Amino acid sequence: MIKPFKIQNVEVGNGKLFFLLGPCALESEDFAWEMARAIHAIATTLGIPFLFKASYDKANRTSVSSFRGPGVQEGCRILGAIGKELGVPVTTDVHTAREAEIAAEHIDLLQVPAFLCRQSDLLEACAKTGRAVNVKKGQFLAPWDTVNIADKLRTFGCDRFLITERGTTFGYNNLVADMRSLYWMRKEGLPVIFDATHSVQRPGGLGGTTGGDGELAPVLARAAVATGVDGVFMETHSNPEKAFSDGPNQIPLNDLEGVLRQLVAVHAAIA
Repeated sequence: MIKPFKIQNVEVGNGKLFFLLGPCALESEDFAWEMARAIHAIATTLGIPFLFKASYDKANRTSVSSFRGPGVQEGCRILGAIGKELGVPVTTDVHTAREAEIAAEHIDLLQVPAFLCRQSDLLEACAKTGRAVNVKKGQFLAPWDTVNIADKLRTFGCDRFLITERGTTFGYNNLVADMRSLYWMRKEGLPVIFDATHSVQRPGGLGGTTGGDGELAPVLARAAVATGVDGVFMETHSNPEKAFSDGPNQIPLNDLEGVLRQLVAVHAAIA
């Protein structure tokens, strides 16, 4: 059984469905506020709980010349201010133990990127902050391998954590989302999030940048909700074609309300 817990006003477990929504990157402070206010308005209309997400540093971009972000200090300041004004919890990726300490001053849910999911020192640093932790399952891991990640977090004193499925490497420059993994991880008593937009990536698929099949993200999200998950992670952008990172995967902001309505309806149908 999954032990329910809260991240501020967002309840995890007890059959609830919540969302992690926001742009891939903190492109600018004004952009972050515009996106946060727009998503908050949609969530309020639909009555759904959500965390606002954006990355302060895209540390694993394909090209050395790709946009990365404002950095941990400035990025977390922006996210913290958004969270306080809008009354929503916020989340972002951390990449080092020091970043975890800095981010914990402002961030409600610390996220461990997929490529770092087995880094014990980083997991321990996140756990020691007392914040909730979301670990993205590496593209190279089997679903049952996440039990070891959960054991590490519990050993380090963290009992508020989530595991996120974001696709498995399927040949070169391609991922596949195996819905069986959602069932298997939840069967182990792990709270599970499905990352709909990163699961449709084509890593490095455009040569110097990552490609993707963004139109499939809502399709996979519906399947994940029907399979049974605790939360859904989706990146959204007001103009994906102009996004500084991961544009091909992000859901256009104008489509977000319709996508969320469908997911809420699917969840209600299986409840």
